[in-house]
Amino acid sequence: MTETSLPSDLSTVPEAETARKSRWSLQLVWLVPLIAALIGGWLMVSSILNQGPVISIVFKNAEGLEAGKTKLRYKDVEIGKVTEVTLSRDLKQVVATAELTKDFKPYLVKDTAFWLVTPRISGGNVSGLSTVLSGAFIGVGVGKSDQAQRSFNALDVPPVIQVDTPGREFVLRSNDLGSLSAGSPIFFRRVQVGQVVAFDLDKDGQGLSMRIFVNAPYDQFVTDNTRFWNASGIDIKLGASGIEVNTQSLASILLGGIAFETPADSVERPAAAADSLFELFNGRTTAMHNPERDVLKMVMLFNESLRGLTPGSPIDFQGVTLGEVSDIRVEMDPSSHSIVMPVEVSLYPERLRLRSRDKNRAKLSDEARKQFLEGMVANGMRAQMRTGNLLTGQLYIALDFFPDVDKATINWGSDLPELPTVPGRMEEIQASLKSIASRLEKLPIEQIGTDLRQTLQAASGLLNRLNTQVTPQIVAALTEARQAVGSAQGLISANKPLLQDTHEAIRELGRTAKSLRSLADYLERHPEALIRGKQEDQR
Repeated sequence: MTETSLPSDLSTVPEAETARKSRWSLQLVWLVPLIAALIGGWLMVSSILNQGPVISIVFKNAEGLEAGKTKLRYKDVEIGKVTEVTLSRDLKQVVATAELTKDFKPYLVKDTAFWLVTPRISGGNVSGLSTVLSGAFIGVGVGKSDQAQRSFNALDVPPVIQVDTPGREFVLRSNDLGSLSAGSPIFFRRVQVGQVVAFDLDKDGQGLSMRIFVNAPYDQFVTDNTRFWNASGIDIKLGASGIEVNTQSLASILLGGIAFETPADSVERPAAAADSLFELFNGRTTAMHNPERDVLKMVMLFNESLRGLTPGSPIDFQGVTLGEVSDIRVEMDPSSHSIVMPVEVSLYPERLRLRSRDKNRAKLSDEARKQFLEGMVANGMRAQMRTGNLLTGQLYIALDFFPDVDKATINWGSDLPELPTVPGRMEEIQASLKSIASRLEKLPIEQIGTDLRQTLQAASGLLNRLNTQVTPQIVAALTEARQAVGSAQGLISANKPLLQDTHEAIRELGRTAKSLRSLADYLERHPEALIRGKQEDQR
């Protein structure tokens, strides 16, 4: 092994010195965790800044809901996802926690709606068929409120109209819903212009309110004088004027619907404001009927059957409707121990006007109206029930003049003025038939039958005598007549040659007459021929 030799003089060897490092020098190995911490912090801040709002939606049950899979969609665009599904504290509902995108945060307001989209058939429309393959999702409807909210109650059914749909909502009042439902169509001139949105039963149960939506621009046709009526099914009215059939469309027959129209004679008015209240009538005839501003209530007493007379039956005066039946009652009269059936009617005095050149005096005052009716009753005007339609048996009340009736007056002292009446035509016919029947009962039918039988027997004997006595004589007379005819024919046959000669003589006489006529014509033209004779050149 080789050894290194050391120098003999160690003083000449330089002294080693230790190098001092800086106190703040950074080791390279610490840069990696520092950079990782910075990146992690940046990712955390970025995640917090980009994190969308978290909301809770309450459902009745968890059918169709699945954490991590059920999505939230607005106009078929995904805006969030359900992250958790739990039960409420009272175990009656289900709370779905969902995280939405950051951009949708401003639209989480009080009236924003959420509902579960599944296959559904409602109002003749089929929706949600795409969920059969893709699964159920939560639909979202943006609200218009300014109040932010993070907890919502899901709708049981999807809203009929989205919040951003242009148009206006109105409220209809009705006694019952009929065949209408949410989604039933609204028609204007048989064109669908809207839908029924929802309905609420009154707390007292006496009626209901119905919210409808009319799409723009058709909502401008709804004014404060617009009339709405139930156009469901086929409207068949059997009245004194016949059968009237009305319908809107096949959809309204199957699904029900509402129609509206503004009377043509109404003054032009601006469009009705949103949430305006209207009455829902049962039919178009009732809806378009102009209400009478002046109504005179009267009562009529009839001593006959009122079958076929109903409230709404017209009161006619020579073809002009002057009122209608308001009510039919049955009352007991304790004084006579009988039952009377007063018919309460509504007369429209505005349809009666004085014949006057002064238009200011054309309208009847109360006193003039009273005197006018008294005068008409004094002249024989009475109320009479008549048959308006033989097919339906509907009756109406006619005001007519009967000159032979007993005198009567209007009883103004009763609760309602009582107008005198006369029996109906059917009652008169029945009375006549009853009179005829009573007279027939008085006839001696048995005596007449006996006399008739004796007369027939006498006639039968006479015929038998004629057959036995007269018939042989008639036969003999016919035989003699036949013999006389035969003798005449024999005489004619015997004189047949004479008849031929006579016929020939007649023919000769005809030719002679013709020759004489020719001679007379010639002599008339040539009278000199009697002296000179007939010339050769004339021959």
